Amino acid sequence: MADINKIVANFCTEGTATSISPCGNGLVNHTFVVNAKKDGKVTRYLLQAINKNVFPNGPELVENIYKITTFLKNKTDDPRAVITLIPTKDGKYYHIDGEGVCWRMSDFLDDVVCLERFEHLEEFEQCAFGFGNFQRQLSDFPVDTLFETIENFHNTPLRFETFLKAVKDDVLGRAADVRNEIDFFISEKAFYPVLFDANKAGKLPIRVTHNDTKTNNVMLDAKTKKAVRVIDLDTVMPGFSVNDFGDAIRFGANTAAEDERDLSKVSLDLKLFEVYTKGFLKGCAGGLTVDEIMLLPEGAKMMTIECGMRFLTDYLQGDVYFKTTYPGHNLDRTRTQIELVRDMNRKWPVMKDIVKKYI
Repeated sequence: MADINKIVANFCTEGTATSISPCGNGLVNHTFVVNAKKDGKVTRYLLQAINKNVFPNGPELVENIYKITTFLKNKTDDPRAVITLIPTKDGKYYHIDGEGVCWRMSDFLDDVVCLERFEHLEEFEQCAFGFGNFQRQLSDFPVDTLFETIENFHNTPLRFETFLKAVKDDVLGRAADVRNEIDFFISEKAFYPVLFDANKAGKLPIRVTHNDTKTNNVMLDAKTKKAVRVIDLDTVMPGFSVNDFGDAIRFGANTAAEDERDLSKVSLDLKLFEVYTKGFLKGCAGGLTVDEIMLLPEGAKMMTIECGMRFLTDYLQGDVYFKTTYPGHNLDRTRTQIELVRDMNRKWPVMKDIVKKYI
């Protein structure tokens, strides 16, 4: 990796960097906290090296963030509410090092928390509100001006084609041992075009979407636990609002861990589903259509089944994409997602009734 001090020197910080330390547990980008000092005052910044294997065009990614944050700043008087990108000394908002890695810097926010797992329902609802409010504030943003940072990221029909190819190629001879899992994804193939069909029918518009709606991507005030800021905007691009809702449900309303081996522990917590629905739609404040709201359960199922399919695809290809910590890790993840989808299928009428309450 490049000399971090030399990287920092390219950005317009308040003062000279006195310390640089790793930050967070992200699996994609390398992140650092930079302390800069001037006249006795210390200002902190967040510095990130963008993973060029995941995001091959770093400047386009940063341009998306700049457009979004500039737009959002006109929607609020709270300086804490929106990320502030720090410019470079040559007037850009990114720096390319000698190895072709794209770096960006932003402000560092104090007195906030990011929760991997929430302790109280109110915290989960606030995370939902944060993402819903993000959707509302960007409802009139010109979405066609954004770059697609990861091509076909949530194109489930295309993901299915990639999955079928991985099954056919079977490069490691693993397919025979996971026939039940393969058959499950094939049995659900009629579901995969549902959101694209709704879009073609005019029921599901393309909007600005976050595409990584984990609870820890909403900063909550450390004291009040109210939503303050949505972060990690790398995957902000055109998409379906219901997918943002759905991925949060997949992650946050599952009664078990993403890689739980005891499948009897895996289910959709309907109480959490309702809490998130309430918070998300409150944040949206009428910004979604009735058709979109009624497709929220489809978003939850689609994101869960797509993620499970991607885990199994990676398992068949040799665990080359997702980070694993033991043999069969991706297979355990696959089975958890399958069980969660099955439980959603069982609870489908109730899920539909819940979202209908909040129209």
